[in-house]
Amino acid sequence: MERAAKGRGYGLEKGRTTNCDQGLSMMLLSEWSLDSTLPIPQLPSPWAKAVVAALALLCFGTSYDGDFVFDDSEAIINNKDLRPETSLGHLWEHDFWGTNLISNTSHKSYRPLTVLTFRLNYLVAGGLHPIGFHLINIALHSVISAMMLDVFAVLLGGLVHDEKGKLLNKAPKASFLAAVLFAVHPVHTESVSLAFHVMLKIDYRLLGLLAEQTCSVLCSSYCPSSAIVKPSESGVNIVFDALVVCKMDILQLGEILFGKDKSERNLTWRRGFFTRILLVLSGGTALLYCRWRIMGTGPPVFTEVDNPASFADSALVRTINYNYYYSLNAWLLVCPWWLCFDWSMGCLPLIKSFDDFRIFALFALWFFLIGISWQGLFSKNPEERRILGSGITLMIIPFLPASNIFFRVGFVIAERVMYLSSTGYCILLSYAMCVLSKKGRRIKNLLSAALVGLVILNIMQCIRRSDHWRSEEALFTSALSVCPYNAKVHYNVGKNLADRGKVESAIQYYRQAVRLHPKYVHAMNNLGNILKERKELQEAEKLLSRAVAIQPDFAAAWMNLGIVQNSLKKFEEAEKSYWTAIKYRKRYPDCYYNLGRLYADLHRNVDALNAWQNATHLKPNHGLAWNNLIILLDNTGNLAKAEVVGKEALKLLPNDHTIMFSFANVLGKLKKYKEFFQELNKQVRKFLWKGKAASLSMEKLTQKFEQSGLQLPNLKNYKESESLFLKALQINPNIASYHGNLAVLYHRWGRLDLAKERYEIAMKLDSTSPGIAENYSLLKKKLEQLKKSQP
Repeated sequence: MERAAKGRGYGLEKGRTTNCDQGLSMMLLSEWSLDSTLPIPQLPSPWAKAVVAALALLCFGTSYDGDFVFDDSEAIINNKDLRPETSLGHLWEHDFWGTNLISNTSHKSYRPLTVLTFRLNYLVAGGLHPIGFHLINIALHSVISAMMLDVFAVLLGGLVHDEKGKLLNKAPKASFLAAVLFAVHPVHTESVSLAFHVMLKIDYRLLGLLAEQTCSVLCSSYCPSSAIVKPSESGVNIVFDALVVCKMDILQLGEILFGKDKSERNLTWRRGFFTRILLVLSGGTALLYCRWRIMGTGPPVFTEVDNPASFADSALVRTINYNYYYSLNAWLLVCPWWLCFDWSMGCLPLIKSFDDFRIFALFALWFFLIGISWQGLFSKNPEERRILGSGITLMIIPFLPASNIFFRVGFVIAERVMYLSSTGYCILLSYAMCVLSKKGRRIKNLLSAALVGLVILNIMQCIRRSDHWRSEEALFTSALSVCPYNAKVHYNVGKNLADRGKVESAIQYYRQAVRLHPKYVHAMNNLGNILKERKELQEAEKLLSRAVAIQPDFAAAWMNLGIVQNSLKKFEEAEKSYWTAIKYRKRYPDCYYNLGRLYADLHRNVDALNAWQNATHLKPNHGLAWNNLIILLDNTGNLAKAEVVGKEALKLLPNDHTIMFSFANVLGKLKKYKEFFQELNKQVRKFLWKGKAASLSMEKLTQKFEQSGLQLPNLKNYKESESLFLKALQINPNIASYHGNLAVLYHRWGRLDLAKERYEIAMKLDSTSPGIAENYSLLKKKLEQLKKSQP
């Protein structure tokens, strides 16, 4: 290329060659105008970016105070890699969900840097507070939308610079329209509203495009930076390199690749371009190999309910349904009103015959794709070929990892995977609007109204959908109208209802989930748990037995089955169920806890202690296991051991009121006040006064005894016990047994007025408790005796 005279347009001269080095250093201006008739305002670049960012905030800002919902529970709430106590080294060995990559249950999604940002958020916020995650996501989408204005300017207007090397926007209106459409697209709601997904989308994809663009200007040579992107994005960078940086004609590329064009004028061009391709492909291949090695050289394992089409026996059925899924993804880009958090489990029944009318969706998809591709290949306008090629590339290539072509994926449709693909759709739609705006004033007026209406409708849908994603209740119930035959939707609605205490309604939804999917073991497990709590043990046992028969390695169902069998006095069967659960999940503290309860019911105290010790070893903050250990040691008279265990438990769980209560009982029993005083007098007479009677107060006796260095029971037991009881009552003041046992402590201690006060409070809270009533009666008799004995 050569620069034309100053003041004139820039174009290609006949007989001149175009090489990549010249294209990288200075791209010439084109006389072709893309968006001169587009009926939208032309704003300065800073103002345009501000408007785009503001629209993005308007669409998704309402979700800033939302809860952790859906996948957030596994990716953030239950992900131990976010906790400060977890070694940073584990981030490089675990997948995105905190599971070891070599595990069969791992999804193989390896994003350690993303998890590291979550960990930083956790540290800065001082815990799991969703508002921080949501604010970052909303801000990220707003910034990305503004940045996309520059990307769209290059893709739609070309990589064009003035004489000073400043990048020019040759399509300001079209790029602004595309950025607005991207910012307000409702399909992004899941990506923005979930606490983690936008960070996944930004990865290196957008940065790779911008790095490619920047290097092409500054280096005037090949740019290796694009080799850092994900393998799936290498293709995007190659096409960007060819169509935008080198302004290469697709037909010309075909001729070169197939050896039809062997002229000398293409040698320089080929050397620069193919060197860049080699770098990109080498980097992508290296990353792909590293990823393969890290994930254990095996793909993730999914089940039929996750992706039914991939388990179809017929290759034809699989192909038809994959293409049906593609058509639905494309439809969601065009008409994003039919959105759902999950599309599996009967939401989209398989197409198994050509009589199914849904098969027309496949023909419609390929009709438009082939039509656009044909126009992009054979249009007489090279700018149109470049724009259509860029749009199709951005729409298709980022979607390929989710297409089931290379490997099975764990979903049917996932709106979040269309975040980058939507950029290609926005390019194509903006270009179509530019073309239509040239068809006359009437079309232009209609187009202006249509664009305003489209943006307003998209903003309204984004706000509405963002509100759905603010809570699980709204999210799950919104899916009932979209996928009424999706068993997972009914399961999640039921689970949410159960968590909120609406058990009757939860049972109905769980039953519906099992009816829609008779092998839905998780629904059976949860329904069995509810029936267990309602003492409907026979049906619960049938459901849980059916669940483990369908999925023999379902450890949670085995444990719950053991609990039900224990309640039915089927002790041998319960023990087998517990050990089967532990067989399939080696580190299962809850199962050891329940196994200990079984052994305690059978008076196998040693086995019970071992089981609860295993539970506390596997899960040091297992309060129920610690509490039962203290109680069993107390009941078996091993108070010294109970004291040691109680102190250890309170170090780990200093605010657990049940442990405080049990430990307080132990301390109260260790030595009664009178027994200790008698023992103390005996020891003092023996060692200090050599058999003479002591006439000191208790405080002075204690002081003398401590000075002697002798080891006897601690005088502070009652005070420690009292302190623990009072702490437990501060946490939960409405438990009658806590007041009753504190009254017993005061009774033993001789502080009878305080004992009476606590007995009266306990009687008000639970007047039917025989133990409290009996102890209160004994106290009243003692008070009467003391009153009579007074002169």
